[in-house]
Order: sequence, then C-alpha cells, then structure tokens
Amino acid sequence: MLPMDKLRNIAIIAHVDHGKTTLVDEMLKQSGVYRENQEIVDRVMDSNDLERERGITIMAKNTAVWYGDTKINIVDTPGHADFGGEVERILKMVNGVILLVDAAEGPMPQTRFVLSRALELGHRVIVVLNKIDRPDQRIHEVVDEILELLMDLDATDEQLDSPMLFCSGRNGTASYSPEVQGTDLKPLFETILEYIPAPEMDLEKPFQMLVSSIDYNEYVGRIAIGRIERGVIRQNQEIEVCNYHTPDEPTLKAKAVSLYQFEGLNRVPVTEAGAGNIIAMSGIGDITIGDTICAKGFAEPLDFVKISAPTLEMTFSVNDSPFAGREGKFVTSRQIKDRLWRETLKDVSLRVSEVENSTDSFNVAGRGEMSLSILIETMRREGYEFQVSPPRVLYREIDGVLCEPVERVVADVPQDAMGAVMEKLGARKGTFLEMTPVGSRMKLEFLVPSRGLFGYRNEFLTDTKGEGIMASVFEKYEPYKGDIARRSTGSLIAWETGEAVAYGIWNAQERGAMFITPGTKVYAGMVVGVCPKADDVPVNVCRTKHLTNTRASGSDEALRLVPPRQMSLEQCLEFLADDELLEVTPKNLRLRKSILDHSLRMKTVMRNR
Repeated sequence: MLPMDKLRNIAIIAHVDHGKTTLVDEMLKQSGVYRENQEIVDRVMDSNDLERERGITIMAKNTAVWYGDTKINIVDTPGHADFGGEVERILKMVNGVILLVDAAEGPMPQTRFVLSRALELGHRVIVVLNKIDRPDQRIHEVVDEILELLMDLDATDEQLDSPMLFCSGRNGTASYSPEVQGTDLKPLFETILEYIPAPEMDLEKPFQMLVSSIDYNEYVGRIAIGRIERGVIRQNQEIEVCNYHTPDEPTLKAKAVSLYQFEGLNRVPVTEAGAGNIIAMSGIGDITIGDTICAKGFAEPLDFVKISAPTLEMTFSVNDSPFAGREGKFVTSRQIKDRLWRETLKDVSLRVSEVENSTDSFNVAGRGEMSLSILIETMRREGYEFQVSPPRVLYREIDGVLCEPVERVVADVPQDAMGAVMEKLGARKGTFLEMTPVGSRMKLEFLVPSRGLFGYRNEFLTDTKGEGIMASVFEKYEPYKGDIARRSTGSLIAWETGEAVAYGIWNAQERGAMFITPGTKVYAGMVVGVCPKADDVPVNVCRTKHLTNTRASGSDEALRLVPPRQMSLEQCLEFLADDELLEVTPKNLRLRKSILDHSLRMKTVMRNR
C-alpha cells in the first residue's frame, strides 16, 4: 500500500474551452503513461462521442500519473455551467486545485463559480495561465484580473500568494515566468509536489469513504468513486451505507465486491486500499452521490452539500405524429421511461417524474438547456423516437414571493455590437452590471432571468456578426421579473400531408425562410419555415403547378429556390414556441404544432385570447 506522503489528489478546474482536457493529455504523455509504440489519442479524457464532437467535457473523469515515486490522482472536471453539479462534488475528494485561465479571455463566469467553491473548502490553488502562445494573449492584464477575482472572493492570504505558472497545454510546456519559454511540464509537476499537501488521514480507524462521483456499467450497475477518509478497505469486506441528510433511515448493508484504483487511463483491480486514495467500488446497488460507505458497525455519515436543484424542465413524450414509429427502434412509453430512469443513475442532477393524468409523458428537469440537449442527442443516437416540449424554468416560492432563476451572463463582443446586445438583454429583463474594455473588444456583464436567454443565442450571433462569445452561469433565485416576449417571429405551417415539391416551396418562400427541401415528407401541422411576422402562416408546400395545354413563354423557366435554413438540435429547442413540439427520431428533427389540426388549433387560439 502506497504511503500517504507519496500521494497527491488534485482537480483541474476552469471555464469551458480553456484547455483542461488538452493539458491532462500532455501530463499523461510526459509522465510515461503511454508505451513507446502506443497510438496516442488527442483529448483522451473525453471518451464519449458527443464530448469529442462538441469539444466539451460532460462527465468528470479520474486518472492518475506517476512523477518520480509520487502518485498524482487527477480529476478532469467539466467547464460548462450546466455540469456545475459535477464540479462541486469532485472538489470534495481532492486536496488542491489547478485553476486554468485562458491567457486571452481571462477569468469567465464559470471560473468564478468553480474557484469560489474551491476557496470555500480551503483548498490550495495553483494558478495556470494557459494558451500563452495565442497571438492575442494579454498575460499581464489577465494576471491582474485573477488577483482581483481572488480578492473579490475573500481568498485567504495564503490563497492570494498562490503560485502562478505559464503554460501552453497544446505544446506541453510550462514555465515560472511569462518571459521564459518552457520546454516541458516539469515546473507544473514540481509545483504540485511542493505546494499541494499530501492527504493526512488515520489508517488505524474504521473505514469511511464519501461517494463524490458515480459511474455506471451495464454489467455491475453503479460504481461508487470517492476518496477514503480513514482506515483501510479490503475486497469482500462487509460495509454499511448511510447518508448525512437522512439520519433516521436504516443503513444499507452490502459487500465491497470489487475495488479499483486509477492508473493512467485504466482502472486497476486491487485487493485493498488505504486512506487518502481515490478508489472505485462496485457491489452496492442503490448507492448515490453524497452517501457515506463505512465499515460494518461504524456507520458515521459525512457532511455533504446537497446537490443543487434543477432550474429547467422539459416534457418528453411518446411520438404521436403521423410519421410515428417509422424511424426509431425504441418508441413505447415504457422504453422511454426506462431509458430516462437509467440516465438518473448516472446523472444525479437530473430529475424524472411522470406527468399527472398522462401515461406517456415524463417531466425531465436538469441544470440547463445544454445538459438536456445532450441527453436528447444521446437517446436519439441510441435509436429512441420521442417528442419534447419547449424548455421552461422552474419557479420557487421563497418567503411567500414567487422567484425565478437568474444567470450571470458575460458577453465578449466587438465594440460596434455593444448597443444591440445591451438593448436585446435589457428587453429580456437583464440587469447591466459592468463593462470592461479588452483590447478592441468590450466585456459586458449582466444578470438575466434564465427564461430571458431562451432563443437569444442565435440573435446574439447575428448581432455580433458571429464574433461574440457569451457564457452564463446560474447565480441565484430572484423575485419574478414580469412577462418576457418569447419569440417575435411566427411559423410557416404545412397545410397538408404529402411530399414537398419545388413549386410549392417556391410559392411559400415569399412568406419567410424555409427549413425543408423538395422531396421532404411533411404532414399537416408540421413547421416548415419561419415567418418574419408574429403570426403563424399556413402554406401548401405540396402544391404542384396547374397543368394546361397552352404554353406561355417563360412558364417553364427553372424555379429559383433559396437554400433552406439548417437547424441544429439546440437551435430547434431555442426556436420552439409555447404551442410547438420537437419530434426527435434517429434520422430527423421535425418541428410541429402540438395541435396538428388547423381548425382545432384556431379554436384554441381564439379561446385563449
């Protein structure tokens, strides 16, 4: 068993896209994890297909490297705000953090969020300025911004004196000074060994471990991951599971069937492990994050911050469109329900509940649009067919007042786009906080209700000519801000079921931008385009040219069709109006009205006016 002074447990925290996963790649390479002839994959920690495609980390990952005779357990955490629940839990099992900051962008909303959590836990911080080889780097200003942020978050004197390194994760170099070009990551490894404390725990006391992360495997079920707080655990040892927040419930008796430690990219089976180590354990069926695993007869739960409640909800339901069941492999309510429950085993920030008076609809609540869209895309790739409602925020009553979630938004925009961004966010009940010039650009900070951001990202990209960067993180609940206009445009709705033809689309495109091409199968009530006016407009895209036996000059000239607007899953979710649904199948995404029949829909509209 490894002595505790030869152990270091660290987490890498940062805003999305500041280079955490790339830096871990280089740490693995330079510590000799790979064999000489082994193929090396970029961003190896992003093991999921969606993570690799989108360039984001969704689930926290554990790995371990050796530097000399010291083992460094590393946790690569997600940077995206929707997966913030992952970050809070991970910090419980480390003794220090590496705070990664982009040398051009500087501290962003998620940087503030994760750093505040680390400082609250009293962790030591190593500040790493990454991407110093960027042509637009502004190292000295960013150093000042980091110090201001530390002071703003009430860091202790020791935390204010945190060591600062200058890295290029892509090149695998680190140095103690921005003027000196590093050659490898040796300065980073040395700083970890010197500055991050080794765990100090009692090996003699009975075993105790807090579950900070959960993995899931089809064969063994849930796998608990955490740091051993005291004692030693041996394979097949009798254990008890308890929870700090439910002290009255009886403890769960179980057995530590399999134990694993992390070595490089692999989980290595071990027969015993001691305090200070980060391990994985299988054999406990209903284990969840926040549970404490103890030696039999010594059930003492450890305090744990409750997982933050979701702020956003969508309804998943069985597809009932005229094209239902044609493209999906899993289409029944039982299959959809089982899949959603299975997701809650892996993602504890997700809540699934059945809709009242309905057997085929389920409310799915999560931390943000991004986390829910990733669930939808994952299910779609697995062969599921279903439909989803527009996202809606979850309100809370606090001291008798109706409150809604508010997000801190930071927008980095060209100076000529400032006015448009401030005007649009103002109309969405945003409160302007401050502006900071960054070179030729401007950094704007707002507090905006979560529902005010629905459908705004597309407008933001248009207003900033594609040059703007916008990031947001949940801030707090505030009293309800009043009505916000959801969407200023209407939908073009297919009038009849059939196949779209060029002549029908040519006639319809005068009314707005189309989403479909000739040959697309459509049904009555399906949304086929967007209209610049606020009202919905029915169009007949299946209409063919009336045939006559006379030919006028020019009547057979080619029809000029405007290329259709291609919509991603996120753009479809943003586009949805309150009376619309998104039909999701493995092959297609179709926008539709929730009431397909035109006359019934009109009656409902008149009744609601």
